[in-house]
Amino acid sequence: MKYLLLINASPTPSGEVEGCTPADWMAFDQEVRDAGIMVSGESLADLVTATVVKVDAAGHRTVTDGPFAETREVLGGFYVIDVPDLDVALDWAARCPGSRDGGNIVVRPIADFD
Repeated sequence: MKYLLLINASPTPSGEVEGCTPADWMAFDQEVRDAGIMVSGESLADLVTATVVKVDAAGHRTVTDGPFAETREVLGGFYVIDVPDLDVALDWAARCPGSRDGGNIVVRPIADFD
């Protein structure tokens, strides 16, 4: 079954994730690949590059910079992994560097419409 690991991390002023080094991320990446469970994954660009699109009831589009929430968490990226069950997905989420020092990993099953 496929699961999304959504990385919500606590960034430092330099933009790095608190408590994680680039080597930590590269090691986790390699672990996931070596285990043969990697479906996809990406790191997201800096939050200041984000854009929000809203469409009102009349169909008019509004585009703004953002989001700019007062939060210590930033959506940093994601992994999609293919593992036997939720317990295994939770184990992999706990290994992810983004789960440390105030960060968290949201684990959600990928819907299968077949």
